[in-house]
Amino acid sequence: MEESSRQEARVYRSRIDSSGRMVLPSELRDRLGLEEGSAVVVVQDERGVHIETPEQALDSLRAYFKGLIPPGVSLVDELIAERRAEAKRD
Repeated sequence: MEESSRQEARVYRSRIDSSGRMVLPSELRDRLGLEEGSAVVVVQDERGVHIETPEQALDSLRAYFKGLIPPGVSLVDELIAERRAEAKRD
């Protein structure tokens, strides 16, 4: 049997109050390490609305941009080569 590297999905219920606020259940806040005043990122995409910590949002962005770089390509090497070519022209 293979172990999954993904976390098990959990479902929480909450309500929106008359001011448009939503309370995150305490178990979820504890799991994410959220305290009063903690920042969260709300993402709306084709799958729905997601609440993430800033670290989770940054990880998602890194994964997205990493997927745009072809395998075996080093952007650092390309940048250095471009800079050297510019320096030769000057």
